[in-house]
Amino acid sequence: MDIRTYLKERVLLLDGAMGTYYASFPQTKEISCETANLLRPELIRHIHTEYLNAGSRGIITNTFGVNRPAFLGNDQQAEAVLEAGWKLANEAVDGFRTETQNEAEDVFVFADIGPISDQEVSAASEYIWIAERFLRLGAENFIFETNSSPEGIADACAYIREKRPEAFITVSFAAQPDGYTASGYDVHQLLTRFNSLENVDLVGLNCMSSARHMLELVRRLRTEGMRLCLKPNAGYPVVLGTRTVYDSNPDYFAAVAACMPSEGAVMLGGCCGTTPDFIRRLRDNLKGNSISKILPENVPASRAVFPASHGTEPENTFITKLKSKEKPFAVELDPPENFDFSAFMSNTWLLKRKGADMITIADCPIARSRMDSTLLACKLRRELGIEVMPHMTSRDRNLNATKGLLMGGYAEGIRNILLVTGDPIPTAQRDEVKSVFQFNSRKMAAYVHSLNGRMIPGSFNIFGALNVNARNFRIQLELAKEKQSCGMIGFLTQPVLTKQGMENLMLARRELDAFILGGIMPVVSAANARYMDSEINGINVDREIIERFEGLDRAAAEELSVRISTEIALKMSEYVDGYYIITPFNRAALVGRIIDSVRERLSEG
Repeated sequence: MDIRTYLKERVLLLDGAMGTYYASFPQTKEISCETANLLRPELIRHIHTEYLNAGSRGIITNTFGVNRPAFLGNDQQAEAVLEAGWKLANEAVDGFRTETQNEAEDVFVFADIGPISDQEVSAASEYIWIAERFLRLGAENFIFETNSSPEGIADACAYIREKRPEAFITVSFAAQPDGYTASGYDVHQLLTRFNSLENVDLVGLNCMSSARHMLELVRRLRTEGMRLCLKPNAGYPVVLGTRTVYDSNPDYFAAVAACMPSEGAVMLGGCCGTTPDFIRRLRDNLKGNSISKILPENVPASRAVFPASHGTEPENTFITKLKSKEKPFAVELDPPENFDFSAFMSNTWLLKRKGADMITIADCPIARSRMDSTLLACKLRRELGIEVMPHMTSRDRNLNATKGLLMGGYAEGIRNILLVTGDPIPTAQRDEVKSVFQFNSRKMAAYVHSLNGRMIPGSFNIFGALNVNARNFRIQLELAKEKQSCGMIGFLTQPVLTKQGMENLMLARRELDAFILGGIMPVVSAANARYMDSEINGINVDREIIERFEGLDRAAAEELSVRISTEIALKMSEYVDGYYIITPFNRAALVGRIIDSVRERLSEG
């Protein structure tokens, strides 16, 4: 029977996890699951057969982790493993039909294509390379599974459809129970997007969630009208000694998963931790065995997506001033390097009295550990009542840590954040301190933006960085436009201390439809200016400015710093919506004088 006809009449029961089940067999530790297609083919064929005997009528090839980057560019070996994986799955099906004496048994083999994790290669090109090998072998059914990003998949689906119009293509994403992938994508948006593509037959979810949580997630996602492929995990992993195992109940899994067809599942199977026993119990439940004896009564039927808003939204005076074109002042302070935050609090209080509208707090600048910027921001807002904007890097936090920090910050009244990728870890420390870099600032912005109105009742105002001192500023502008499309509403620029920087700022004003806070970093001495020009990435200082500071004592240099900073602020005033002043060496009093000077000159017209 054609698979499309089959799915109109019944649910297609897929197999369970190949990888975790393979690892439960003896003497498999030294041979990767996919490489076993060549080195232990009898075991892989046996596992496929076990799932067929358990009731699976959809068998997925043992090729999930096969791509050229995973085989270090050894194309021949990757291709050999793909070919062996395809042949073993088909041999298992042929053997099953012969053994059951039912040559007409409907069993479908799916060419399995897992995610491309190497960021240095084109995902689309790699997917197409894999798909082409399967097409040559005669594959008609394809499944792209466990994806955290959509990159390259649509192109590969279009390629398959062009080469084999009758192909059946399934695209499945891996989402946490909260509805987000590991790369920060909203899975509802992904399912909606791919469900609308003419080259995709079926969308779905697999991995990362247990059956219970996947059922709850599908109910929350409002997927009515979508036909789905669902493959939940057996449960959640636990570590026993050196082994990671799934200690779960097959009866419970089967009872919950058997509810999924009522939510649109037309293909149903298992992911990590599910064995043939899980599939056998699921088959029995799908045949109509009693579910109510096992399934908890409190599996929710609720489809509510957004939490209820509690209380009134606090006024965001900084955003109000930006919108009313009052040119507010944001001042950056570095967080303390130790447990003594008294000077930091004193400087914040001084700046508030001097008229700073917001304090921005760097997140471990130059990749050196300091007091957490978001926690400090919460303290400032709570104790001093000033608007705050913590910087948040993707360098040091994965998705879970980012979300947890954002939710805690939101509860404390944080509404403005600056998202940056973060300075790289110094080379000598890389063996000791690892960067996370689960996503860059653009992907991080898209993730945070998707939380607005969904995971939180209000919204975050997302800002980014704009390097007006970049050699090729056109690239920076294009990146800024991408950041806008990801949800950023404004940019804080690098300090403008050159004529070129000012010209680039003017260009940004013409091309960006976003708030721009012009960067000002007071120079305090000739040595300080030379250091910034030579050693701080993203800052350039005109030779003329350096020369003006030569030979000045501290008092005279501070007077000149106020004058130059004021001159720069006035020159950029028609191109910016506000000012972003970076405090040098914790000299908050100097920044306070600059704020006074700029406000006075602006009031004079």
